[in-house]
Amino acid sequence: MADTMVEAPEIRLDAHSIEQIPEQDKDSTPWDQFWIWAGANIAPINWILGALGIVLGLGLVETILIIVIGNLVGCAIFAALTVMGHKTGVNQMVLSRSAFGRRGGYLSSWMQFLMTMGWIAVNTYFPVLLAVGILGHFGVHNTFWIKLWVVTGIMIVQVGIGVYGFYLIRTFEKYTVPVTLGIMALMSILAWTRHGVVNWHLKSGLTGAAHFSSITGLITAIGVGWGISWVTWASDYSRFVPKRYSSKQVFWYSYWGMFIPTVWLAILGASIASADKSLDPARLVTDVFGGFVAVLVMLMVLHGPIATNILNVYSSALAAVSAGIRASRIALGMVAGIVGFVLTLYFVGHANFASNFDNWMVGLILWMSPWAGVVLADFYLVRKQRVDVPELYADPQRSAYGDVNWIGIGAFLIGLVAGWLFEFGLVTPLQGYVSKHLLIGADLSWLVGLVVAGGVYIAGMRSRMAAPSPAESRMAGVAGGDA
Repeated sequence: MADTMVEAPEIRLDAHSIEQIPEQDKDSTPWDQFWIWAGANIAPINWILGALGIVLGLGLVETILIIVIGNLVGCAIFAALTVMGHKTGVNQMVLSRSAFGRRGGYLSSWMQFLMTMGWIAVNTYFPVLLAVGILGHFGVHNTFWIKLWVVTGIMIVQVGIGVYGFYLIRTFEKYTVPVTLGIMALMSILAWTRHGVVNWHLKSGLTGAAHFSSITGLITAIGVGWGISWVTWASDYSRFVPKRYSSKQVFWYSYWGMFIPTVWLAILGASIASADKSLDPARLVTDVFGGFVAVLVMLMVLHGPIATNILNVYSSALAAVSAGIRASRIALGMVAGIVGFVLTLYFVGHANFASNFDNWMVGLILWMSPWAGVVLADFYLVRKQRVDVPELYADPQRSAYGDVNWIGIGAFLIGLVAGWLFEFGLVTPLQGYVSKHLLIGADLSWLVGLVVAGGVYIAGMRSRMAAPSPAESRMAGVAGGDA
């Protein structure tokens, strides 16, 4: 394990796009995966989503249990996809071609590209509001120009790092995450030791269907659903880890990199909210911490969007190239950054639209569960972890994976519809019939989408493999005639 701490010190421009990473270019380590995913998840949204359990009417202890148990499962689903990148040296959207076909994989690549640009804006806007809110308690007026300068500064940094590529991303996360973890530790000590900050005895007053609905809503928001929300990015970074490290190492370092900060921040948010049941993080910061510690928290808040969005900028560009767009990764990363910047500025003047847009984005994550079900079933159960990498890039008409694998596309769409039927969430048009009318608001979308899509795909592929190909049928006919 000591060898995993050795890392090439060079920070160079990442010239790679979606091609397979040659073994000689892989100088990353499993520890890098820990820092990358830890940085991406030290985000204010995890704090707010942890507090959501209290706002939904759950008790503090059960909220903590849901967060922990849910992430034990969700992070495992995510980490299983990081293994795919390590074994093949290929980014996640190109790997999906194994299940969906050479050009069939374009569908999820386009979805990833478009959605990630939206996340860049959302992940920038809300931390900016939090930072400006904290500054307001120090006499800094909340004006458009203050927000503009903060947004511009954050966007320049995160787009610059994301466009420069993997090597700068891993170094940024490695050296900034320990500092933010230190701030989190200080926040936790102050919050959990001060009298009156946490109501450890808070119980839920909910019963029956309402109680179950709140539990499943929290599981989807920050439990199992949180790990699933990262699956389409997973292999983009593990593809740089050389094969001298085991896939088991890649799995567990990625797993704990996501699990520790997500669960830690969510529990911190829930425990602080237990006293006054507030979702306003700016007020929580100033009321609980104040003074110099509030400044440190603000620095952590500003670090959050950068640490998350450098991955969004990088992966959005990879998704665009994987979708068949003929442009460089760097140019496409700049496009994603510009779109994100324009959207963020629009949010600054339209707060209600920003909140509604955020709710839509969370609801649209629904597609990732059936997508993960198909891709995991293909890699682990159908292909047995064996992928013919050159065929992923072959001419669509000649690729061994076919132009469009309609079994994969069909399984995904069936899983998507099935998941939607069991989705609740905050956007009325996205609330499915079963969840809304039969389960009284319970949200099982992540589970149903994952299982149904994976099951349909396995059944369909087994039928295809069991049936002889047209060439085999012709040969059988010739053999029969000769007999």
